[in-house]
Amino acid sequence: MTLAARNALVTGSTSGIGLATARALAKEGANVMLNGLGDAAAIEKLRADMAAEFGVKVLYSGANMLKPDEIAAMVAEAETTFGSLDILINNAGIQYVAPVDEFPIDQWDRVIAINLTSAFHTMRAALPGMKARKWGRIVSTASAHSLTASPYKSAYVAAKHGLTGLTKSVALEVATMGITVNCISPAYVWTPLVEAQIPATMEARGMTREQVISEVMLDRQPTKQFVTVDQVAASALFLCSDAAEQITGSNLVIDGGWTAQ
Repeated sequence: MTLAARNALVTGSTSGIGLATARALAKEGANVMLNGLGDAAAIEKLRADMAAEFGVKVLYSGANMLKPDEIAAMVAEAETTFGSLDILINNAGIQYVAPVDEFPIDQWDRVIAINLTSAFHTMRAALPGMKARKWGRIVSTASAHSLTASPYKSAYVAAKHGLTGLTKSVALEVATMGITVNCISPAYVWTPLVEAQIPATMEARGMTREQVISEVMLDRQPTKQFVTVDQVAASALFLCSDAAEQITGSNLVIDGGWTAQ
């Protein structure tokens, strides 16, 4: 498979799943715009190293995924600089863990905005160009929590359920236009986001770190193993390929058997 001459935007791509996906796309020849948080010098080194390693153009946008105007400007910059935006990977995400009656309102708003609403804004901005060129791939990182639920994660579960609905709806709108729209639902992937959940879960449930990992995170994952970022990236890469042109409106579940139960 080659994605030479294709141009991609991957949100939340300075670490974790997003970075692995951006690297996978670049390895196949796609130009990539990175987006995410981190130290400016470290991000610039990451950008330059990726461009040198894979021989593609690599851009970076610091667009705040809470701000629709910045999201629209990021998509426009990718279109203008690359000449097109062919692949959109919605990966930006945050988590907050608390009982619903104690859930801070501002945290609810942030989780919904970044995990769900930002995908609406990126799709809305990217689709006109994809429609004009009659080709596009949109892949969003959902979660096993798009199909099931866990306590203390009301905002995250609501957002990921919403993301699958958004995916299905948009897929039907553009089904005859050469554009596919899918999402990927991994179970627990060992990333900075997941690691950061551990202290809050320890406090909420009165558990040790080891108990959170074994009794919460991997409890419902029959393989008892974390999904890897490279496994998720490989799945996104497949959904961007010509082999997947008849896969749209789908939710590709990578959960070690979690939702089979």
